[in-house]
Amino acid sequence: MTRCAGRRVGIARTRSGLRQRVVTAETRVPRERKRRYGATIKDALTALWEASDRVCGKRLVAMIPILLPALEQHGRLQLSEGEHGQLLAVSAATIDRMLGDVEVAAAGGRRRRAGFYSAIRREVPVRTFNDWKDPAPGFCEVDMVAHGGTSVAGSFIQTLTMVDIATGWTECLPLVNRDGILVVEALKRAQSLFPWLLRGVDFDNDSAFMNEVVIPWCRGQKLEVTRSRAYKKNDQAFVEQKNGAVVRRLMGYGRFDGVETARVMARLYAAARLYVNFFQPSFKLKEKRREGAKVIKRYHNPSTPYERALAHPMVPEAVKKPLREQYRMLDPVALLAEIRAAQEELGNRIETRTPLPD
Repeated sequence: MTRCAGRRVGIARTRSGLRQRVVTAETRVPRERKRRYGATIKDALTALWEASDRVCGKRLVAMIPILLPALEQHGRLQLSEGEHGQLLAVSAATIDRMLGDVEVAAAGGRRRRAGFYSAIRREVPVRTFNDWKDPAPGFCEVDMVAHGGTSVAGSFIQTLTMVDIATGWTECLPLVNRDGILVVEALKRAQSLFPWLLRGVDFDNDSAFMNEVVIPWCRGQKLEVTRSRAYKKNDQAFVEQKNGAVVRRLMGYGRFDGVETARVMARLYAAARLYVNFFQPSFKLKEKRREGAKVIKRYHNPSTPYERALAHPMVPEAVKKPLREQYRMLDPVALLAEIRAAQEELGNRIETRTPLPD
């Protein structure tokens, strides 16, 4: 019988004569780890973290030799020589461990769930541009267009763009900010605007879509949910084309924010959806083949989404009839006048920033 690290280890023989190792565990008392860094070091790290604009531990390690002398020079930190050396020797992992509760408090008591959105994203199957194979009306690509101007700081309006793959029917809806609940409300609104039932939605990998609000809601509505590959914009070629030809052409690249501005945008999109879907023809790819190094593309004759819907065999007559009646009542000149009036009002709302001095 031997004793090893608080355990009794013995050797016994079985009936077959084979030796068997027998371990009898005793109650093992864990040793208390002696703290190397005290409260003074934690307070100093907190001050350095705030001075660095709350960067991660790996970046803060590289910044400590730069920030520490500056904070000491201006009297923001007063440390002994030993404490000074400890700060210069602290590791990134120790910084993250010591500042864990500080970071939670700074975030308003909300602890980040690491990898949560990645887990949701992995559950959603990928669909590429070549995977569509002439779907029925109701399958849409969905994307978000940011109206932040030259800066992504702060909150600003986003446009949710939805494009039906079969017909090219396009719906645009303004969102006051990037929020999963607002995305769901916009999708509900889009369901009432499309002439036919939605069958599926194809998102990109944006966390505004890949979250615990949007994905479960879509599945609860019996919608087929797919996503594009990361950094492969061609997987969403239909909606990307409309982002430029419709959204950017109507809205430009200025910065828009606020509820009132979103209402004006909604009025603009209400007129634009009728003008684009009923009176704006577009090309649609018919076939694509490669001959050596050359790619040959052939397109259908330009048609409006309205015309494609009337010609599609899977659109029922109960949908086509009200579309024809609506078309006869529309005045494209009046719609253009409404679009121009809303654009003029939005032009007065573009946020102007004071230029920086030379």
